[in-house]
This record gives sequence, structure tokens and C-alpha cells, in this order.
Amino acid sequence: MCSCVRSSRALSPVLRPARLLPQAGYRLASRGLWTSPPSLAVGGDSTLLPLPSQARVVICGGGIVGSSVAFHLAKLGWTDIVLLEQGRLGAGTTRLCAGIVSVAKPISIECQMANYSNGLYKGLEEETGVKTGSLCLAQNQDRFLSLKRLASRLKVMGISCNVIKPKEVAKLHPHVNIHDLVGALHLPGDAVVSPPDINHALAVAAAGHGVQILERTTVQQVLVEKGQVTAVETDRGSIECEFFVNCAGQWAYELGQASEMKVSIPLHGCEQFYLLTKPLQDPLPPDTPVLMDMDGRIYARPWQGGVLSGGFEKNPKPIFTEGRNQLEIQNMQEDWDHFEPMLSALLRRMPSLESAEIHQLVNCPESFTPDMHCLMGETPGISGYFVLAGMNSSGLAFAGGAGKYLAEWMTYGYPTANVWPLDIKRFGNLQSSRTFLRHRVMEVMPLLYELKVPRWDFQTGRQLRTSPLYDRLDTQGARWMEKHGFERTKYFVPHGKDLLSLDQSKTFYKPDWFDIVGSEVKCCKEAVCVIDMSSFTKFELSSTNDQALDLLQHLCANDLDVPVGHIVHTGMLNERGGYENDCSVVRVSKNSFFIVSPTDQQVHCWAWIKKHMPNDPHLHLEDVSWKYTALNLIGPRAMDVLTELSYVSMTPDHFPSMFCKEMSVGYANGIRVMSMTHTGEPGFMLYVPIEYALHVYNELMSVGQKYGIRNAGYYALRSLRIEKFFAFWGQDLDAFTTPLECGREFRVKFDTDTDFLGRAALLQQRQDGVFRRFVMLILEDHDTELDLWPWWGEPVYRNDQLAGTTTSSAYSYTLERHICLGFVSPPPSPEGLPTPITPDFINRGDYEVDIAGQRYPAKAKLYPFSSLFTQQKRRKEDMELSNLQGK
Repeated sequence: MCSCVRSSRALSPVLRPARLLPQAGYRLASRGLWTSPPSLAVGGDSTLLPLPSQARVVICGGGIVGSSVAFHLAKLGWTDIVLLEQGRLGAGTTRLCAGIVSVAKPISIECQMANYSNGLYKGLEEETGVKTGSLCLAQNQDRFLSLKRLASRLKVMGISCNVIKPKEVAKLHPHVNIHDLVGALHLPGDAVVSPPDINHALAVAAAGHGVQILERTTVQQVLVEKGQVTAVETDRGSIECEFFVNCAGQWAYELGQASEMKVSIPLHGCEQFYLLTKPLQDPLPPDTPVLMDMDGRIYARPWQGGVLSGGFEKNPKPIFTEGRNQLEIQNMQEDWDHFEPMLSALLRRMPSLESAEIHQLVNCPESFTPDMHCLMGETPGISGYFVLAGMNSSGLAFAGGAGKYLAEWMTYGYPTANVWPLDIKRFGNLQSSRTFLRHRVMEVMPLLYELKVPRWDFQTGRQLRTSPLYDRLDTQGARWMEKHGFERTKYFVPHGKDLLSLDQSKTFYKPDWFDIVGSEVKCCKEAVCVIDMSSFTKFELSSTNDQALDLLQHLCANDLDVPVGHIVHTGMLNERGGYENDCSVVRVSKNSFFIVSPTDQQVHCWAWIKKHMPNDPHLHLEDVSWKYTALNLIGPRAMDVLTELSYVSMTPDHFPSMFCKEMSVGYANGIRVMSMTHTGEPGFMLYVPIEYALHVYNELMSVGQKYGIRNAGYYALRSLRIEKFFAFWGQDLDAFTTPLECGREFRVKFDTDTDFLGRAALLQQRQDGVFRRFVMLILEDHDTELDLWPWWGEPVYRNDQLAGTTTSSAYSYTLERHICLGFVSPPPSPEGLPTPITPDFINRGDYEVDIAGQRYPAKAKLYPFSSLFTQQKRRKEDMELSNLQGK
């Protein structure tokens, strides 16, 4: 035995029995005993069932995720479903799962999925688990604040939770050492379940609805013709099908790469350990709460009178970078030296375990994704190929909800909740490098329990995509963040500032960069700033005749039949009228259009356009994101700088708002100059061919010196756009938000006969009324220096009743107050029906914003406050929605 275990009196390893966990063909009974599984009559006996020649959908993976998808598809009325498993049902990582179902997740959609899973599992016929509740412990005030923020978010969803003191922790779990705790979050609805039992119950229910489950059948590749799934090849033959769902877990990446038309599924495996003890002298009751000591990086739950405890260490061990096989997974070895820090943390938290005896240290593989969120949805470029994988050690908690949403997606064309944070199209091929994934998951796994304050950044996999100006800006003090693999500036540290303290600044309160960003905002308003926005997604759509215009008129809510040179800000809507994309479109010539979209829309927007694009050789779509450097020249002196560099008058009379000209800037020709800034401030966007980028930037900075020019970053941009009440796709706008709900009806071509996507839904909404509204909330009686800052996701109360949540926020250096943007809605009618919202409802209510349990009064507005301060009236066309990303 290893020295770390021998040297400790704790968990004396008196006994090392044979492997505790079941081999293939066995399952964990609800009472914790391993028993042979009953026959499902779906291939569970020694005789392989015949392989069907065709099916409507084939699901690869017989773990809890694949079984959930099959179950929910069957519930929605699907027939001809085949579920394939290369080994025995549930014999992969499902059987190794720790069995904890908790709603303590970092983003709302994950909380919703876990909450649904919990209810689903409790409703299954078998006795599958115990309602234990859980305790999320806080060893410091920042962790306690994060738990309070989580509690506020969970209450909005109707999930029971309580912020409690250390003494209350001791009452709920007498084995816990509370001396270093400042508080905790109690989640009474969390549960401990048996994953193999859940998997078995889902499979039985699915089989009862006609799903065919075939074990010992390996998927080799998916066949695709003309961008459509046509068949699945297995080691036992082929199955023709319309849909394929990759729920292969650890094998999902390899399966995606194995097909003739490769599918990018960015995930990578890591070893994950948990410890099992024998029953304690004072056995833990089965309803003892689960402990999640994130500062100690451990969790612990009751197990057969003893304890099951694991965690997320700082130095994880990535595995299978060069591929994997079933034998490797079944024979993963114990590593006591590696587990020692978590063992020590467990003993600090539960000192009574020092006399416990070890039953086994389990090493199980788990797959992680580049951003800690699972992969869900239809893959870009292949119709009918869906993915649900990369569960980041939460497969049990997410399986029920994720299976439900994916089944809805396949049935209706969309899920019933906004799953963009999980959509596989948030990634592209650039995140599929095995080296990138190996390095990133070594950071991701510890981050699952790391304290994450607003605007934290990944440190691995950086400098993958950069602007030609990266080195130039870096030497001038740029501080960087990353979006879709692209480096973007947050702000610029002035010469002589303490760089170390800024880089390590992590807080829920006023950040150390406050004054730096304030000076950049001031320069944007009073002089001129340059912001490198090269990360924007940029497409060119062209045709020989009117095909490009016809396509955009069908896809876009606004009217694109405008004179050459005009810029149109528009949403691309779905059939429900929700935003699939929010973009600016320039009519470059009669049959050519330049489309600018958010950075993380590169894959999604491309897939959306291609999905609706006719198969016409005379219609061409090209991704030109890499061809252009985008420079945002913001401020009242921007006009002077460009006039001097181009010898062309840039006054509004000669260069009106929302207009584009191709001009010379300095020595460089062919610069697309647009009179817009995505902030509401005066200025211009310059789209510069990359070979001219450094020259144009140097010329701007040189000529601009006399006008007070300086660099600025995205934090300044965020403050400017929020105080102008500009919405932001991916945070304020999503696939369920319509133009009517966010005050953008004037950007919808209702006055034309053009039948665009979403038109019917918007007309119906105009008739029925809008049930929620995008508003601006100005915080009052909020001390910027001492009080917690709002970031996003805070509950909004009206007249002491929950009315909505914030979607984004920023400090307004103009108003010297915080501004939150978000949606509010009136309470339902006595009959439980939604109530149309009115301006009176918004204007006459008393509003409060809940920040970590503390409510602050706020004024709600439907129009930006800035107009009252500047006394300027801007044309509606200049109030473009922001194309920005980032938090």
C-alpha cells in the first residue's frame, strides 16, 4: 500500500477486497446489493437478437444518457427506435457513477435539467434512490456569496433551498467539522440514486414503448449522403435510418471521427477517483445529506452505512488521448498517491472517519468538454446527426433533462428551453485538436469545484486565433479574454500600473479594473478610441441574379432590399419568431451582401443559413472571418481622424449613419468603412484586409494622437452598449426572444408582403399581446464601492413579487450607477393564463433587483436614460442591437 495511506491513522486500509463494482451483466440493486439483472427481452440473454435492416432513429450508447433519449423519444410517440450498446446495457461509466443528483449547477439550464432528472427518477416504478438533500459548504466569504447567488437563481425556478449557518450544518450532518465554515446552502430536494437501477428502469420503460435494444453491437460509422444521415454500419451489418444519436460517452469523439464525413465532438477523458469505506462504527443513515465541500475539492455521500467520497483535484490525469478500448476502461488502476490530497480534505471535514476501514478506491473514466458544459444538438453540416455527450461528471444528474430536451429537439425542431449554452454548434473544428482538448480538460476538471467569479477566463488553449495586431496590442498593456478561440482585449493597463494585482483580481465586488475601464469609456465619449473587434463572424453571400437577396429576405426580419451601401440591422428568426442570429448586413453590390454576426455565431449562423439555402450553383456563401481585421473607431473625433487619413469628408451629410463605403485609409485601398459602432456612440467600423491591418492601425494611432486617441477593450464597449439599452445575442436575446418583446418591432418588415421566417408567429403575437418585456433597470441606493455588484441572472421583483431576471449588467460611467437589462412579465391571470404586459405595468411598479439575497431598489425604463443626459436624438437606424459577446 502507498505511503500516504500507511502513514495515516485515517481510513486504515485493513482490507482490500476484490473489485466492488459489478462486471458487465450485473447491476446495483436499490438496497446496495449487486444482483444479476432481470431479462429485458431485448437481447439481455446469451442469444443476440437479429439486427433490423432499417429504423427511423438509431441511438448509439446504452448508458443512462442513451436510455434517457430512447425513453423520451418513445414518450413523444416515436416508433422504429433502435438502441445499440457495444457491451451490456449500463455496463460502461454509468455503473461507476457516484449516484448523486444535485441541482447545484453553474448555469440555469443545467439546474433545470438536474431538477427534471430528479423528479423523473423519483417517479420511476422501481425504488431507485433516497431523498437525502445536500449541503454545499463555504469556507470563505466569496464562496458563501457564490452560494447565495445560486440560491437566488434556484428560487426563481421554484427549487427549494436555504442559506444556513454552520451550526445548522452540524444539526443536519453531525459528522461534519464546522469550525472553518462561514455558511452553507442546503438543498433538501437533492437525492442519491442507483445509476444502474435508473438506467435499467429507463430501458424497461423504453422497451415497453417498442424500442429495440441490442447489446454487443458496435457502431463502426455513420453513412451520409448529400448532407443527410442514411444508415449506420455496425459489426453485425447495416441499419438504414433517418436519424442517428451519438450517446457514446467516452467513445463519442472517436465515433465522430470514424465516419466518412467527420463530426467534431470536442471532449476528452480524465481519470476520476472516489473512495468507498466499510460501514462505520456509527453507521451513516441512508438519508444523511450529501456533502459538497468545493473549497476542499471533495464530495461525500452515505454508502451502505459507510461513505463514498471523491472530488475534483487540481492535477487531473487525462487519459486516452490516442484512443481507447473497452479493456483499458475495465482495468483502470488505483492511485493512492494521486488521491491523497482529497483523502486529507475528507478527513479534515469528517474527522470521525479516521477509524474507518477502506473498502475500495475506484478509478473511473469521465469525459469533459472545453467549457465544462455538455454537448447537445444537431451537428452542423449533417442533417439528422444528433449528439448528447460530454457530461463533465454530471451524466446522472443531466441525463433525464438532457434526454428530454434532445427528444423535443428531434421531434419539434427545437427544445422547449434555451439550450444555447449546451448547443454543440458553440464549438467548431478548431476545438477538436487532441492536444488542445488534453490541455483544456486538465484545467476544466479542477474548475468544476473552483470558485468562479464573474468574467473569469480559461488559461489553457489560448492564442489559438489572434488578430494581426495581437503582439502590437499586447506590448501596449492589453489584457486578454477568449471567445470561440479568439483572443479579445478586455482593457489596457496603463504604463506603471501594478499588473500582478490586476491579473489576479477576483471579486464579486468592485473590480480593480474599474478606473481603467472608466477612462476608456470617457475617451470614447469625449475623444476617440480604437477597439480591435476582429473576432466578429463575417460572411459574404453572393449570386449571379437575385438569389442572395431572396434568401436573405426569407431569413431576415428586416427589409434587405435597400440601396447599395446601406447597412441593415436585423434578426434572423425561427418559425416561432425567436432570434437565431442578430446581425448587421451590408448590401455591397446589387447581388452581394456582407454579413457581420457575433463571434460565437460562426458555426451556428453558418449552419442556419446553409440549412435554408437552396441547392443553387449560382448562390455562394463564404466565411471571410479570417480575411478582415475589424477596427472600431469610437468617439466624436473619429470623424476627424478618418477625414485626415482618407481626404474624404466624413460628416453626416457626406457619410450618413448606417452606411458603408469602400475607401482608402492611409496607403491601404479597399477598406470597408461603416458608420456604426455597436455602442450608440458616433464613429466608424473599419473592415481591413488583414495584410493592411498593421499599417491602418499605425496610421490611426499616429494621426489620432492630436485628437487624444487611445486603445480600449470590450469592457468599455459593454458599458457603452448597456447604457444605450442595446441587447446582446446569447445573453439578452435567444431563440425564444422575439423582436416585439425587446422593443425592436421597427426592425420587422410588417409593411411588406415578404413572407419571412417567423412572420406568422410575430403577427399572432401582435394580435395576442406580448407577455414579457425587455427593460432597463437603474439601481438606486446601491453603493458601488461597498455593495455587491450585479452581473447577470439576478431575480427582479415588482411590488415584492417575482417578475423576471436580469440578463446582463454593467456600471454606467455616465449615470454613475449600475444598469441591469432583463425581462419582466406580469403575474398570470386567475385562470393561470399569461397576461399581456403594458407600459403602465412597467412604469408604475416598485422594482428591486436581488443580488445574492440583498434587494436593491431600481427604476424600470423602456428607453435608454442616456438620451436625457446627452439631449441628443438619434435616428432609429442608429440604435442597432449590439453584436457583442462576452460577459
